[in-house]
Amino acid sequence: MNTPPTSPGVERTDGSSVQIGALAPLTRPGWVEAGQHLLAGLELAVREVNDAGGIAGRPLELVVRDTAADPQKAAAAVDELARLGVAALAGEYHSVVARAAAARADALGLPFLCSSAVLDALTEQPTEWVARLSPPQSRGWQVYADFLLSAGHSRIAVAAQPSVYWAAGARILRDHVAPHGGTVIELDMSARTPEAVCDELVDNHATALLLLVGHPEPAVSIVRAVRRDRRLAEIMIGAPAGQPEFAEWATLLGDDSTATPFLRYLPERLSPLGARVETALRERLAEAPSFVAFEGYDTVAVLADVLRSHGADRARTAQSWPRVAVEGTRGQIQFSRTPGISVWQWAWTPIQVVDRDPAEPDRFRILHAG
Repeated sequence: MNTPPTSPGVERTDGSSVQIGALAPLTRPGWVEAGQHLLAGLELAVREVNDAGGIAGRPLELVVRDTAADPQKAAAAVDELARLGVAALAGEYHSVVARAAAARADALGLPFLCSSAVLDALTEQPTEWVARLSPPQSRGWQVYADFLLSAGHSRIAVAAQPSVYWAAGARILRDHVAPHGGTVIELDMSARTPEAVCDELVDNHATALLLLVGHPEPAVSIVRAVRRDRRLAEIMIGAPAGQPEFAEWATLLGDDSTATPFLRYLPERLSPLGARVETALRERLAEAPSFVAFEGYDTVAVLADVLRSHGADRARTAQSWPRVAVEGTRGQIQFSRTPGISVWQWAWTPIQVVDRDPAEPDRFRILHAG
């Protein structure tokens, strides 16, 4: 791994600073825009920590590694960062990649605060070393299923690519809508064109199509095909994984980018801290910050609090997860053990279903909250 740090001076290994290893997808095929927002939040919080005196007078520094949505690259980065002596790991967006990072962190005894990945089984066995800010997929996607049912959708098609993450999402949706008479029709995108999807939506009388596929492709091509098919004028397109959150979605799809409900992990109203951070992130990104940027900020806020209280000892950091009580941008952050979840989990992450307003595509409408 020879990925350079994101800016001069980010990486120093002479012992003068307290270092956090940061994982993010910063090149394709990773979701680069998500990685940039995650890193912006991490970096803003580090700057504020250092402006306030650092960690017991020592500067806090990020050692950034690009995962590029590659689990093997992520695992190798964790090995390297552990050798470099980082006090903890932070970040990652892609669930399958975060799972590989969490497995290595657990094996090496390196604390990992996962910012943004939601796969329930982040590690195969319960671990003391890993904690997570984003909600588990089972909780978020159940909220999305409730939204679908409340909107009257009972015949739901999913355009899905082969992936542990997409398969888990489809299973959560099916299990949650079935008791209410709902049906989930799976369309395997490894063997279908967008045009074939349109035909099957008509044949199955589906009222909703969910995109369980990569971004920008094939998601963008599927949306374009469906939006242009007059037979499907009334169908709802949804994207529970959050593709429409980022500006690239609107840029690529234009008017077709709106009215595509997705999951977002923000409260209805930001606290004063959240509002201040939103302003700073907007300046840093030159665009509205996504929820992923807030996740990055909150990650460093938690780790800085732990490091101030317990020093940079890895074991003491891991032991502190159940005692964390930090005011984040989206509420009070505390970790607990959640049934079926193998890591320390922030149990009350705010969850919304939102979409882009057709009348004002840069504005998000809150459709449902859980």
